[in-house]
Amino acid sequence: MNAPRTRVQRRPVHGVLLLDKPLGWSSNDILQKVKWLLRAEKAGHTGTLDPLASGVLPLCFGAATKFSQLQLEAEKTYEAIARLGQTTTTADAEGEVVRERAVDLAAITPERLAAVQAQFTGDIQQVPPMHSALKKDGKALYEYARAGVEVERPARNVTIHALELTLTQDDQAYPAIKMRVSCSKGTYIRTLGEDVGEALGFGAHLRFLRRVETGGIDVSRCVTLQALEAMSEEDRLAQVLPAQALLHRHAVVTLSEEDARRFLSGMRRRGTWPDAKAVAVYGERPQALLGVGRVEQGELIPERLLSPLEIQQILEGTPQ
Repeated sequence: MNAPRTRVQRRPVHGVLLLDKPLGWSSNDILQKVKWLLRAEKAGHTGTLDPLASGVLPLCFGAATKFSQLQLEAEKTYEAIARLGQTTTTADAEGEVVRERAVDLAAITPERLAAVQAQFTGDIQQVPPMHSALKKDGKALYEYARAGVEVERPARNVTIHALELTLTQDDQAYPAIKMRVSCSKGTYIRTLGEDVGEALGFGAHLRFLRRVETGGIDVSRCVTLQALEAMSEEDRLAQVLPAQALLHRHAVVTLSEEDARRFLSGMRRRGTWPDAKAVAVYGERPQALLGVGRVEQGELIPERLLSPLEIQQILEGTPQ
């Protein structure tokens, strides 16, 4: 007879944990695992990483989930390796090989690499891969792909802020291109690797992908799942940064006690603040994050607000 499972006692946790996502985990699976480790009531991630990808994955808890969209919109930096000479059904190592071509290394000169690098830097268009979570008629593209159906996908505009291409070898010593990419949201690195391979004349598919930075958060600041699991519960909670860790690029506005109360009720406030599209708003007494907004012509306009209960829990010692 199986022993009854012990029910995890959840608790309010408010803040963001910077995780170095391991290979083989989906973003949601790793979120649920860390949520369980922290015994947190509410959690959300800031944009998915494929199971074959590792790297920066900020995980939001409690009040911080209100700001997760900021990371979805943020510029991201990846390091990737694309094997030359093979294209696959998924543009990565999970797919079946659909075409093979011999790779002429002598043709991949520094000048040729520089030309392809320039071709894919700046505003470009990408056709989203069939194996993606984008939806058509309410159904994810990967569902069509698994059924063997290919649907038309309009090209989308994305921005490659910086691109470095280097000739290298993959983990099996095949010719490959190493890419370091800083890009806008919505960029598919699998597609970029495939397109770079086609531009070089040999085709390619992704063998390695690691997100090394997102929205100013570098992977060097992240904790691994293995390290987190080995910690005591107290040390795990100490890894949770305050929600404002996601707001480091926001302007700061501090309100008096009366203005803070009105702001939290959703009312606009007037002041001498300069215009700003993104503002982190704090209360003066007590000193606490109230939410985010924007300033237009001296008017502070609320956008995402913490609840009084969330503020109280944070002030009472929920991880900061």
